[in-house]
Amino acid sequence: MRRSLLLFLTLPLAAQDGVYDLLLKNGHVLDPANQRNERMDIAIVGRRIAKIGKDLKASHAKVVVEASQYYVTPGLIDIHTHFDSQGASLNLIPDHNTLTSGVTTAVDAGSSGWKNFEAFKSKVIDRSKTRLLAFLNIVGAGMYGSEVENDVNEMDVEAAAKMVKKYPGIVVGIKTAHFQPATWDAVDRAVEAAEKSGTIAMVDFSQKPGRGYSDLILKHLRPGDIHTHFYGRLTPQLDAGRKLQPYMIEARKRGVLFDVGHGSGSFWFRIAAPAIEQGFLPDTISTDIHRSSIMLPRANMITTMSKLLNLGMTLEQVIERSTVNPARAIRRPELGKLTEGGEADIALIEVERGRFGYVDSGHGKLIGDRKLRCVMTIRAGAIVWDSEGLAAEEWKAAGAYSNFK
Repeated sequence: MRRSLLLFLTLPLAAQDGVYDLLLKNGHVLDPANQRNERMDIAIVGRRIAKIGKDLKASHAKVVVEASQYYVTPGLIDIHTHFDSQGASLNLIPDHNTLTSGVTTAVDAGSSGWKNFEAFKSKVIDRSKTRLLAFLNIVGAGMYGSEVENDVNEMDVEAAAKMVKKYPGIVVGIKTAHFQPATWDAVDRAVEAAEKSGTIAMVDFSQKPGRGYSDLILKHLRPGDIHTHFYGRLTPQLDAGRKLQPYMIEARKRGVLFDVGHGSGSFWFRIAAPAIEQGFLPDTISTDIHRSSIMLPRANMITTMSKLLNLGMTLEQVIERSTVNPARAIRRPELGKLTEGGEADIALIEVERGRFGYVDSGHGKLIGDRKLRCVMTIRAGAIVWDSEGLAAEEWKAAGAYSNFK
């Protein structure tokens, strides 16, 4: 309250230099949550956005970034990642796999369960510059192989719900994945734990005899629950004629959400392209980033967004599904938008034109004419990625500069 009052009293004193710590000038602000799609300036003081408007004075800023070549968006939100580096062999370390893509908020999707989440929190979440949230795995031991992931006895609903309630600012819901027995135990227990904890469930699902996909999205998931990997080759969203199945539309009307979750095996152009052509777009864009998917499919956030842009989605649709939509999906409405007084999580993105190749999970190739590139990421008011040195001083004029403070 005191900081906000001080900011309010200081900003009108426009004659003073140094009012703003950082000023982004002339960028094309694309902020779907606030219906902004125009050139504007954004001023930052400390961790927060102080002012958004036109013709803010550069003389009132300590650092000015000329952003006229770029789109200025809210910090991106990736709701399907794997960053619990304490156990599972595929997991990554967060910051250099998020911030370089403009991602300021990432959600680990069930790498840990109630038995080991607190170790993940203390060793990774609490040490990350990225805002790292989590889905808690319904499996108590987490995502550490079929021996535990297929063990129904590991799926303690009460213990999972209790852990979610203990960390409501970090844990956004319950995840189930990789369950192979042809029963509904994993899905139903995940949904039950989400219900008991007042959160949502994210489901990684494959059909089995007696466990069909249409039943999942029409009977077992609740409004607000998420099916991830829905452009995967095991998801029967298209019929034999490549037409969208009616139950997909029915499930969306029920409020079930569909998330990309690219991964190593779950994003196929031959499925995504006809679905998008028929108007069935993802609700949220995410990567399922891990040590395998970061390689050949290049499942980082900015590349995954580029693939969808070249499959026919507009830039506005891509940004919406990477900012405000995931914020709403995980019930963090304060995220995914640019708001005066809000935390300054911002990405500067360039749309390059040319000839670019993209690879899907089956290693099929798509040639596109556009490529998104993140040139700057700002997390809580601090520049954490600046590939073009937009905030740096030309070295010839920098004097006896040093990177040591």
